[in-house]
Amino acid sequence: MSNSAIAKLQDWYRQQCDEEWEHYYGINISSCDNPGWWVKIDLACTSLSGCKFPEVKVGIDEDGHPHAAEWLRCYVFNNKWQGTGDPSKLEEIIDTFLAWNGNCRN
Repeated sequence: MSNSAIAKLQDWYRQQCDEEWEHYYGINISSCDNPGWWVKIDLACTSLSGCKFPEVKVGIDEDGHPHAAEWLRCYVFNNKWQGTGDPSKLEEIIDTFLAWNGNCRN
């Protein structure tokens, strides 16, 4: 197995698939018009559901909008882990999720 962030995220996804979870939940990676990336990961029915995640904000104003060329925001809302960032931050967003996954203890 590769050690890339994408390979590790694929492995996490594969571990959640139980012939049920994948029909209702999943991972969404999309571009956004700030410009940048938006990663949404469903936490329902995973070991991460209910695990505390300390919000990450870099280059983000009080309203939650980017105010700098380099920006990153990761948070949990409605049992979804969400990571957003400028066009250079996709791997960092995924790495932030993976680090939390590795450290979370319910």
